[in-house]
Amino acid sequence: LLHRMLRLWQGFRVAPRFLHTSSSSKIYKDAASAVADIPSGSKLLVGGFGLCGIPESLIRALSKTKVNNLTVVSNNCGVDDFGLGVLLQTKQIKRMISSYVGENATFERQYLSGELELELVPQGNLAERLRAGGAGIPAFFTATGYGTLLSGGGFPIKFNADGSVAIESEKRETRDIDGKNYVLEPAIKGDYSLVKAWKADTRGNLVFRGTARNFNHPVATASPLTIAEVEEIVPAGELPPDSIHLPGIYVHRIIKSNHTEKRIEKLTVDLQDNKTKAKDAGALKRERIARRAALEFKDGMYCNLGIGIPTLASNYIPPTISIELQSENGLLGMGPYPKPGFHDADLINAGKETITTLPGSSTFSSADSFAMIRGGHINLTLLGALQVSSKGDLANWIIPGKMVKGPGGAMDLTSSGNRVVVLMEHVAKGGVHKILDNCSLPLTSVRSVNRVITDMAVFDVDPEKGLTLIEVASDTTVDEVKKNTGCSFAVSPNLVQFS
Repeated sequence: LLHRMLRLWQGFRVAPRFLHTSSSSKIYKDAASAVADIPSGSKLLVGGFGLCGIPESLIRALSKTKVNNLTVVSNNCGVDDFGLGVLLQTKQIKRMISSYVGENATFERQYLSGELELELVPQGNLAERLRAGGAGIPAFFTATGYGTLLSGGGFPIKFNADGSVAIESEKRETRDIDGKNYVLEPAIKGDYSLVKAWKADTRGNLVFRGTARNFNHPVATASPLTIAEVEEIVPAGELPPDSIHLPGIYVHRIIKSNHTEKRIEKLTVDLQDNKTKAKDAGALKRERIARRAALEFKDGMYCNLGIGIPTLASNYIPPTISIELQSENGLLGMGPYPKPGFHDADLINAGKETITTLPGSSTFSSADSFAMIRGGHINLTLLGALQVSSKGDLANWIIPGKMVKGPGGAMDLTSSGNRVVVLMEHVAKGGVHKILDNCSLPLTSVRSVNRVITDMAVFDVDPEKGLTLIEVASDTTVDEVKKNTGCSFAVSPNLVQFS
């Protein structure tokens, strides 16, 4: 009887009258037809991270229309002549909602000159606000951004032509929960979503590849009409159900990209086999900091490394320990740079550099990546800074009126409760102090830094007592450290040297 019932159930599952076969209406002939009805004034959610996983054909098609006055939500805005940067060039974007301006000179120039409105959002908050929008959650509390310009209000969203502020951000609601301060962040929903995937089937189920999943997953869920650009379309049933990353319920239109450039923003390869080039003084400073920073790694740690010197620290991991490197664009188990000729446009780190994976690596969405960070699953964060205060305040994302890089993932990483170690040159150009009683630049986070490593010294940071010098460089004296530090500090009785 049990076998008969099982056969009947199997027959019911495959009965033709229950199979949906009319999904061909989701497939559009080209990008132009897929975006043809997007009107001016729309709010577009666009996937991608840097240039990795961007819907380049859909963006290109949109740039050839007369659509304008757009609000675009995306982690960043491409580069000057590619990706969303093209829509900046054509002046089709009125407002950007992003976490990172980066190296896009057009983006920065249009914002500072008052041509473009800009809402900056910490990267993890951006991912979670999109995820919340797609999940019907109107708002949520997070520690990220508390005590900063982005939560306190007053960030210039738009400048007038004379440099005065035309529109300022509003103050966020905050709340003390179990003795910790949190900020209320509203969900983000859009009118249309543009995403990029590797494969789709005719029902709209999507599979991503490598780190190209990034923001595409949460973006796809957060609007009533999602258009997916893919490299291959297969019949329904060809993708195993367990391999599908995004169910077709979220996808309404599909186009196959016939020409995908998949430009790499920062092609970086492993040249260790080549003859070592002579290093200038700056490179030697950075190498010293990175080499000392590698001693912060402990066996079994999960670590996040910021752009620049922190990434260099991975070159000096002691051979006796094993750690896993997490990249906030959606990779756990990051490997070294690829050998020349073996790079992959779908595998980049948070600095947009090409990288490799290791046995046991995993990839995931930006929302999942920051859930790991926000949830306290990362043990150690190494990142750079413009300034650090004696009590551990950090500033590293903006110089008002001059440089706007954006918070990226730094606010999320430094507010999650993991150990935070800042790596930076001890002074800025002209000998300007970077370690101060109080930061003069807008803060990234409040009292979050546990240790500071520079080319001259290593300080431990106590949020109440301040700095303690625990190590000094072998070619530096304590007096030289004092001269180059903009605040007082204690000296450990167990002071040692590092080289």
